[in-house]
Parts: sequence; C-alpha cells; structure tokens
Amino acid sequence: MNVLLLRDVAAVLLAGGAGERLYPLTKDRAKPAVGFGGPYRIIDFTLSNCVNSGLRKIFIATQYKAQSLNRHVRMGWSIVNTELGEFVEVLPPQKRVGENWYLGTADAVYQNLYSISQEQPRWVIILSGDHIYKMDYGKMLDVHIARGAVLTVGAIEVPLAEARRFGVLEVDDDSRVTGFQEKPASAVPTPWNAENCLGSMGIYIFDFDVLSRELARDAEESTTHDFGRDIIPHLVSTGERVYAYLFWDENKKTSKYWRDVGTLDAYYDASMDLIAIDPTFNLYDPEWVLRTYQPQFPPAKFVFNEDGRRGLAIDSLISMGCIVSGSEIRHSILSPGVRVHSYCEIEDSIVMYNATIRRHSKIRRAIIDREVEVPAGAVIGYDAAEDRRRHTVSDGGVVVVTPGEECFVDPQFAAK
Repeated sequence: MNVLLLRDVAAVLLAGGAGERLYPLTKDRAKPAVGFGGPYRIIDFTLSNCVNSGLRKIFIATQYKAQSLNRHVRMGWSIVNTELGEFVEVLPPQKRVGENWYLGTADAVYQNLYSISQEQPRWVIILSGDHIYKMDYGKMLDVHIARGAVLTVGAIEVPLAEARRFGVLEVDDDSRVTGFQEKPASAVPTPWNAENCLGSMGIYIFDFDVLSRELARDAEESTTHDFGRDIIPHLVSTGERVYAYLFWDENKKTSKYWRDVGTLDAYYDASMDLIAIDPTFNLYDPEWVLRTYQPQFPPAKFVFNEDGRRGLAIDSLISMGCIVSGSEIRHSILSPGVRVHSYCEIEDSIVMYNATIRRHSKIRRAIIDREVEVPAGAVIGYDAAEDRRRHTVSDGGVVVVTPGEECFVDPQFAAK
C-alpha cells in the first residue's frame, strides 16, 4: 500500500462492548483490556495489525468500564509521531448527537463522526478490538480501491454448520455481496465451495462520504444501528458496490487463524493453544511484531531446585517478573509479576498479572484473575461442587477465580 494513500485512512476500533459472555473476567474491565498470552491484552493484536499495516491515525471508541483500557493505551501505545499527524486516540462516549450511550456498532461510529471528519479521511477502516488474528489492512484497502467498492467487508470461510455464529455474506463469483444474514440457522454456501459460507469478521472499509451518508440516514430510522444488521443490508439492497474480501492471513501457518475469544471456553482454548509445540498462532514472528505495554519487570526466576521441591515449568509460557519458588508449573501461562510460593502444583491454567499463589496450593484447569491472592493450601479445579459453590465455572469446566472470592482450602492447611 502506498504510504501517501495510508495518510488518507482513519481506523476506528470498536472497544466499548460489555463482554457479558467473558464474565467474570470483564467484571472490572472492558473485554479488549483482558489479558491474553502472558503480557498482552486482547486489543493489542488489532492495534499491532494497524501499526504493522502502516496505519497511523487510530481512534479507539470505548464505553464499558474503560479505565484500565485507557491506561493501557496511554502507557503502551504512545509510539506514533504526533508532529506528523499520527495518533492513537481514545474516544469515550460524548453524547455529541443525542442523550444516548452507544446504541450499536454503527451508532458508536456515528456519535464520533465529528472527530473522524476532522482528519478528512478518504477511507475509514472499522475494526473490532476483541479478536485475535494477524492481517495487513493495507492489502484489503488496495483491493477495495481497485474494485471501485464503496464498502468492503472482511470475510473468512467457515463451515456451513457454524453459520449461526456469524453474520453471513452471500456473494457472486466476483465476491460482490448479494445478500447478508445475521447468524442464520442455515446459510448460502460460497460459489466456489459448497461446504463453506462466508462469515463477516467485523472488518469494514468504507469510502468516508458513503459512511457519513449511511450513518446519518440510519440514525433517523428505527433500526438496531448495527453495521451487520442494518448498514450492510441497506447498501446491498440499493445496488451499491459492496464486496467481500477473503481473509489474507499474515500468521504464516497452513491454516488461517482468526479467533473470537468472546466466551470463557473460547478464551481458554485459544490461550492453551499458545503453549503447543507448534501453536496455531505465532507469537514469535519478528516480521510481524506484537506490541504491548510491559512494565520494567526483572527476568523470570525459578528457585529451590531440590528433590521433592522443585522450581520448574514445563510446556508453559512464563512472563517477566515471575518467581516460581519450589513449585511445579505444567502446561500453563503465567503473566508478568506472578509469584508462586513453595510446594504448589499448577497445571493447565492461566495466572494473570501480579497474582500470588501461596504454599501448598493445587490448581488445575483454571483462570486466576489479576491481583488474586490464592491462600495457602487452596484446591482449585479438583472438586466440581466446591468450585461451583465459590467461583464461576464455564460450560467446559474451567474455573475462574476473581479478587475477593474465598477459595476452598485443604483442611490440613486451613488452621495454618
């Protein structure tokens, strides 16, 4: 993509959703601010895509419990040159056009049209701030311009059986969109593969004048004010040039990787994949840098390597600032600043920022939230009845421990 053309592009990341399906990890923070893969936040992957694509004018529309997200963006994403007109800017709800908070994805952009228009963009790229993938948006913009499209929708091929999880695009042989269905029970397959349909990725490139016109029109009508349910179907029905762009993955793996980590089980499974010998998602590509804010922690440390009391980690991701003292970590992720005291066993688990695990604790198939202090002798993930009585447990059996919850403690350690 021509650098001069990228100066005419503004990106808008929608990061204001409540993330109810990821509760209780979203009890005190917006979904895009939830940690993922050790030091990262979910929003870091879309922001990294923007920077790696050459985009330097980035708005982030926030709403729900956004303080930690705002702080993370301020501390970790001040990497652009403001003197050249570059920015990563948070847009909280301002009620500029009415008395409502954001009513839908389209309304979130409509309420911020004034700020966007000040940059005088020719094109606007609208993105979700809560998916995990790698994509060069510049390539998508090249195709958008070459086709003379007014709207291009990022799309990924999905099996017909999974159609009800997506907004589904119906296209002709040239990938021009002829119809759109929101989470249909049955979907129209693609012209080139009868077993797959095209699911919308929530990635849109608009000509700015068309976006402004459509958002103003939609604001005056009784709709859900959503891009998928309202804006796309209307543009298609009026014969506008709307195209699908098949996801071009920058992950350098055989299969394409795009994950919506919107449920506890999806989040857990995507996290555990990172630990595999050959993970589907590649964190280690120096040509596609994944950026985040990382405090000045010292290196991770493992101590008390004695028989029967070993400080070790196997098949795990251990972040900077962690101290594992005479305990065993197996197939788990420790985020920065985690402390694991002696005689603990942690397996198939995610332990988030600055959590502390006291002596003799046993944790299996669990997510320990930020700043949680697990008491000595705690047993988590071994007794389903005790776990469900004290904590949230996902449909797949993953135990989520958040601050303030009382863990079950093995009776032999309860009095100590």
